Amino acid sequence: MENLDEIMLKAETLIEALPYIRDFNGKKVVVKYGGSAMLDEKLQESVIKDVALLKLVGMQPIIVHGGGKEISKWLGYMGKESEFVEGLRVTDADTMEVAEMVLSKVNKHLVQMMEKLGVKAAGISGKDGGTMLCRKKTASGTDIGFVGEVVSVNSDLIDTLIENDFIPIIAPIGMDENYQAYNINADDAASAIAKCIKAEKLAFMTDIDGVCMDKDNPDTLISVLPVDEAKYLIENGTIAGGMIPKIRNCIEAVEQGVSRVHILDGRKRHCLLLEFFTKQGIGTAIIDHNLNLYPHERSE
Repeated sequence: MENLDEIMLKAETLIEALPYIRDFNGKKVVVKYGGSAMLDEKLQESVIKDVALLKLVGMQPIIVHGGGKEISKWLGYMGKESEFVEGLRVTDADTMEVAEMVLSKVNKHLVQMMEKLGVKAAGISGKDGGTMLCRKKTASGTDIGFVGEVVSVNSDLIDTLIENDFIPIIAPIGMDENYQAYNINADDAASAIAKCIKAEKLAFMTDIDGVCMDKDNPDTLISVLPVDEAKYLIENGTIAGGMIPKIRNCIEAVEQGVSRVHILDGRKRHCLLLEFFTKQGIGTAIIDHNLNLYPHERSE
């Protein structure tokens, strides 16, 4: 039996969430779902419940999912090693076939989990309705096969699904002008979609806490990071290595109309709710500048 203090704490948490729920009502939110959070069944359930709740409190969530670890596993079953250049999977014709098969399987599993909660979901890829037009991408001048760079996004199908009360769940596969399929980095796909629909929020679920002043010390987590400061942290080496392309993706999204981009540790249960609906948050929110706060934040 819960004591009164525990019950009151829950009530205070709900009250803290009220202004955020009000401000986000009817707003589009893109969630890039990947990393370790996809591998643990309990974490999967937690993420899907969080996104379902976003929908039920009036937001318009869109999931863009990865599946890299699952693709590597299936390639391993075939005796085929995974090869990466600058974090991008080298994708020959056989790998492309496996990637599309695996991503479709992951996509429909996520739809099934969402529908089980009583929330309507529809699984598509960037090929459906010409949602993501791609061109061939290279890495440092190296041909890495059927890896796509998003040229443009057509949001017609996404908009239609949202208008009919569905949560779109999108696999990062696109086509070029000749209808050749390409595997797209899920971060790039989520960012392109968020920019096209001018999303209120873009959340990257990763395997890190967020942006830290000292990457080895989670206590140095930066809760709110203006884009100018983010650029400076890249220049001075605080943000380095594999974080650089991710943060540049975030900066570009904010500069092209996404109100906030969040970097969250998807291994922490309910990280989406804690980041979206509490003042302190749990990850890093990248914003245009320090004054780009929500009305209730400015008044406090």
